[in-house]
Amino acid sequence: MATKTAEGAGTGTGAGTEARKDDETTAAVDARDGRAGQENAEEQVPDAAQEEASAEASSGEHGEDGDATEAAGGKASSGVGQGAGAVVSAALGLVSLSGGWIGTVASAREQLVGQLQTSSTASVARQIKEVYGDAWHTTALWAGLFALAALVTGVVVLVRPAFGAPGRPQAPWIRSVAWAGVSLGVIGLLLAVLKYSDALLGLPSAG
Repeated sequence: MATKTAEGAGTGTGAGTEARKDDETTAAVDARDGRAGQENAEEQVPDAAQEEASAEASSGEHGEDGDATEAAGGKASSGVGQGAGAVVSAALGLVSLSGGWIGTVASAREQLVGQLQTSSTASVARQIKEVYGDAWHTTALWAGLFALAALVTGVVVLVRPAFGAPGRPQAPWIRSVAWAGVSLGVIGLLLAVLKYSDALLGLPSAG
């Protein structure tokens, strides 16, 4: 009887020991899992922060690229407009010196009108003035208008950078062509005034 009691006590003690060992093992596993979960959470936090920083940096780069693209587009557009204006100024200056087809047509029309309005019995001086003088004055008038347009266009192109973005120089070829247009305009305007006032190539005398 005593032996059985001792054996039962030994068995109970062994079972209790094993139960404690199982509890300790479970607690150790739980603690290890908890540390692992905490480490994973800590790793995920920097990853999320890094992803957010990367997204912000990418957004900033795209914004800077967009601003740079818009600035480049504005600069290109401004340069194209000024270049076109300079070429137009030079072309108008050349037309003012040659008279252009519209000046030729206007002169021929004025000459025809003079022939229709002048009778055959009019004096020679009057016939010369009505048929030729008015036609030449019309040609000089149109040449002066073209010269004035060339002069104004060239001046606008030259002063345009003063009203644009600071620190943006004008292309040398644009300035050269614009100055050519201004020079041709001044010459054409001077010749037109001299011809219209009969100071240059005036009408011949009838006597």
